[in-house]
Amino acid sequence: MTKERLYLFDTTLRDGQQTTGIDFSLDDKISIARMLDELGVDYVEGGYPGANPTDSAFFETPRTQNATFTAFGMTRRAGVSTSNDPGLKALIDAAGDAICFVAKSWDYHVRVALKTTNEENLACIQDSVKAALAAGKEPLVDCEHFFDGYKANPDYALACAEIAYQAGARWVVLCDTNGGTLPGEVETIVAKVMEKVPGSHLGIHSHNDTEQAVANALAAVRAGVRQIQGTLNGIGERCGNANLTSLIPTLMLKEPYASQLEIGISPDQLAKLTHTSRAFDEILNRAPDRHAPYVGAAAFATKAGIHASALLKEPETYEHVAPDTVGNMRRVFVSDQAGKSNLVAELTRLGLSFDPKDPRLDDLLAELKEREASGYSYEGADASLALLAMGRLGTIPSYFKIESYKVGVERRFNALGQEITLSEAVVKVDVDGERLMSVAEGNGPVNALDNALRKDLGRFQSKIEDLELVDYKVRILNAGTAAITRVLIESEDTTTGDRWYTVGVSENIVDASFQALEDSIITKLMRAEGLMIAPAAE
Repeated sequence: MTKERLYLFDTTLRDGQQTTGIDFSLDDKISIARMLDELGVDYVEGGYPGANPTDSAFFETPRTQNATFTAFGMTRRAGVSTSNDPGLKALIDAAGDAICFVAKSWDYHVRVALKTTNEENLACIQDSVKAALAAGKEPLVDCEHFFDGYKANPDYALACAEIAYQAGARWVVLCDTNGGTLPGEVETIVAKVMEKVPGSHLGIHSHNDTEQAVANALAAVRAGVRQIQGTLNGIGERCGNANLTSLIPTLMLKEPYASQLEIGISPDQLAKLTHTSRAFDEILNRAPDRHAPYVGAAAFATKAGIHASALLKEPETYEHVAPDTVGNMRRVFVSDQAGKSNLVAELTRLGLSFDPKDPRLDDLLAELKEREASGYSYEGADASLALLAMGRLGTIPSYFKIESYKVGVERRFNALGQEITLSEAVVKVDVDGERLMSVAEGNGPVNALDNALRKDLGRFQSKIEDLELVDYKVRILNAGTAAITRVLIESEDTTTGDRWYTVGVSENIVDASFQALEDSIITKLMRAEGLMIAPAAE
């Protein structure tokens, strides 16, 4: 059976930029456009040329090699000709290959937002599409608020879609702008639209306000549309857009889509999806969602011992797709539910050498359960888990020994009369039988301890020069003045870019932090000597 072509339209750089807390720089947009182009999407919508300096600069030159580089903007203004509309001129002059016009398709918005007549709005749509065609651009029309408009006045919403198609729009995109439409409604309404516009020219743009943007996109595809608009990791205005990171593998790996439809992404590109998702989060300077479908660090993870045993024997028992098809990996967490099979699988994943029949593994498992009962969590701290295992199995070198540490916090006024807080730490370590004492200041007690501990490690000092602490998280595990505190530290080797997590637990937040700091430095030393090949932080 011949597969039908389904096109992917990425609006990360335009609609995604409406996300609260996200503001792309020009360099960010260039990097993300390249990333999307390499992923294999068909269209990259880059923004709104003329609306702000960043988007205008972004459209000074083409930014994609394979994807259709698309500008976004309004149809011509009511009462203004296409030749006299500066906004339309900016779209036509932009370096893009296509123009995506946003057009009102709800008569309520025509009246209150555009303050014009329904007839003039239809003329604006028609004239804008024809102007784009005359300029050699591929025209698309986003019918904004289409589904709400259809429910309020189906004849007028259909008229907007129909006139865009008749004017020559390559794609007429049905937008669930408020994100309140449900999948059953989407299928029913799309079927009605297809009586006026063929599915080969219809697209879907869904928002996630009811957590159904992906479901609505798939519903529209089942009804016949052949373009999906969405964003990487589902970012977007309010609750986000349809998540292409979830849609792409679903379309390629799940029925009936896999056998009936073809998208422009190859299996090799699909295998880079997890990397793309996490690299995008890195650009946004935010932690990846560990529980994201397909690409999350926990997407193919299990912590129950009986499940782990079955998973290791027959992965299909608890995996709906093979992790490597999307570039992810199987993980078996060591936790208070763990059996020995969990532990063996996790130590193997960490690259540790051991005999599965070693009786010390039983003692290690018992200790892990005791530690987790007291507050430790190794699910997100691979490096500390590896160190604990190697220490108990007798395969960890002794680099240094902490003799003592002390930290103080002082609040005072400086010479300018400003109130400041200053921390000072003293750390004494033994390296090869030699006592080394370091004193350092910091912005806080943990920063001061970190500075002091890494100030002088004797012959190991050169091996930690490129160690950097990039994140610090604290969790209080119970209430009261004697609360147990868990500290998770993320560290990076700035030379290789590798990252790892370490954990510490104590009634004293400083002591918990120091445990995690010590594990971080030992991990760096072991990685420098090739003794630890634990995966980088996910």
